[in-house]
Amino acid sequence: MTLDELPLGHDARIASVDWAALVPEEAQRLRALGFDEGAQVRLAYRGVFLGRDPLAIEIGRMTVALRRIHARAMQVEELAA
Repeated sequence: MTLDELPLGHDARIASVDWAALVPEEAQRLRALGFDEGAQVRLAYRGVFLGRDPLAIEIGRMTVALRRIHARAMQVEELAA
């Protein structure tokens, strides 16, 4: 599943990222924030309007707002509760 499909409040590990689907500057910034293969993430918030943007992703001790298009480029494996 992709990061934007992760159920709210669930933990997951990033399995792969389609870096080619992202603008190079955006990909570089996401890497700098720790969004890379093996990182543990949690979906903390999903927007309430039509596009369901933004998503709030907890990664490490940070909470980062992401657009769905960026989250869609990340394949995740849900972790056992």
